[in-house]
Amino acid sequence: MCRNIRRLHNYAPPATPEEVHDAALQYVRKISGTARPSEANREAFDRAVAAVAAATEELLADLVTSAPPRSREEDAARAAERARQRYGTAG
Repeated sequence: MCRNIRRLHNYAPPATPEEVHDAALQYVRKISGTARPSEANREAFDRAVAAVAAATEELLADLVTSAPPRSREEDAARAAERARQRYGTAG
């Protein structure tokens, strides 16, 4: 599950609220052990996703770096090349 959580810091353009929410959702799914909570747990699950997303947005806003912004396209190309070398596929 957590392999879908991606780096969100220091990209141009910055991470979108949707990317932050998706990462929070994956994290809560992983620690709760469920992809779809029961109705009895839905409210707690949704609250946890919102809290993790808020904490993530706060963290991203507060982080500083002297490194130049990263490119999602360049990162994707590097990942595809690693996959090609590792698995012999064309990513």
